[in-house]
Amino acid sequence: MQPESLSKAIQLAVAPVFLLAGIGALLNVTSGRLVRVVENACRAKEELESGQTVDDRERSSYRKRAQLIIRAIELLTAAPLLISGVVAVMFLSVISRLNLTLVVVPMFIAAMILLMVASICFLREVRLASVHLRRVL
Repeated sequence: MQPESLSKAIQLAVAPVFLLAGIGALLNVTSGRLVRVVENACRAKEELESGQTVDDRERSSYRKRAQLIIRAIELLTAAPLLISGVVAVMFLSVISRLNLTLVVVPMFIAAMILLMVASICFLREVRLASVHLRRVL
């Protein structure tokens, strides 16, 4: 294998690696939001058990928000697996001198679709949180 080939493979892998860093940041944000939703839901449950009244819409909102965040986390976890596979296949392509474009392209497109759907779930959760905030204020 020529050193130029390895250099080319590393150059091709840089963009997906930056994408992995961005997804990591999104995972950090979504997991933080999940923690807050769970804490608020637990607080509401304790209030309900102590005899205080808790709005059913509030409890339903927590459940729906948690579901959306968990779905976003699942999708944001699957996307890096595909992106890592893309990087691995690109290196394999360079090393073996095979054209594996027909493998790389669908994997990358699938990762982008997962990222888009995760972003939609995240946006839906944020909107639910803002509706809840408007009711409280």
